[in-house]
Amino acid sequence: MQIHFSKFQGAGNDFILIDNRTNAFKNMDKNLVAKLCDRRFGIGADGLMLLSTHSDFDFEMVYYNADGNLGSMCGNGGRCIVAFAKYLGVIDSETNFLAVDGPHYAKITAEGNWVELQMIDVETIENDGDAFVLNTGSPHYVQQVSALQEMDVFNAGKTIRNSDKYKSKGINVNFVEPKAEHLFVRTFERGVEDETYACGTGVTAVAMAIAKKHNQIGKIETAIEVLGGKLQVNFNYDGQKFSDVFLCGPAVKVFEGDLSI
Repeated sequence: MQIHFSKFQGAGNDFILIDNRTNAFKNMDKNLVAKLCDRRFGIGADGLMLLSTHSDFDFEMVYYNADGNLGSMCGNGGRCIVAFAKYLGVIDSETNFLAVDGPHYAKITAEGNWVELQMIDVETIENDGDAFVLNTGSPHYVQQVSALQEMDVFNAGKTIRNSDKYKSKGINVNFVEPKAEHLFVRTFERGVEDETYACGTGVTAVAMAIAKKHNQIGKIETAIEVLGGKLQVNFNYDGQKFSDVFLCGPAVKVFEGDLSI
């Protein structure tokens, strides 16, 4: 069987995109997904997405983690699939699509390389010691640190992700260091089981956690720097609920090709 695929990246968070409007892939085999995402024996990616048809939306996003399992919401993946949909001619400048955590609205530039994706509203943020725990479509742990550039994020994140409290369901672990003009964020992602160059739901969670920590009320625009580039998170916060949440950043086609499986 021949697969035609495209590779997209959003701030270094990279994905394999497959046009599944013919419904050729009803259930992707876990081992096949993991093989395709493998950086030595496959195409290489943090995850794989199918763009499928849906009667009530422009398309449906079906997301698989790099380990082959169906994943929770992926923010940068959501932005990349919007760019992919524009590349395919499915959408023009804006879209309403369905993901695992519900409907999403997004808009994209005419050039097709900058996407602003609306994320879910968030009302609940819990504390775990001095860290914050919240769900922005995926579960996230947020801890403020210093000297983040030198930190061993892989081992620190892996320890928290596999702790007794979080091991069964898993959690994404984010470390943040506030800078003068932005927040510097590094993330260990479950499903990838490694640090990634960016995590969309992660930086969204970080921006919310920092806003709550400092009681920043109103319309908040947070500049984020990750290993793979720059993102921005915008939302309204009334002290109880985060609404009108948008994850903004680049979404770029890297290459496309065919693979026999």
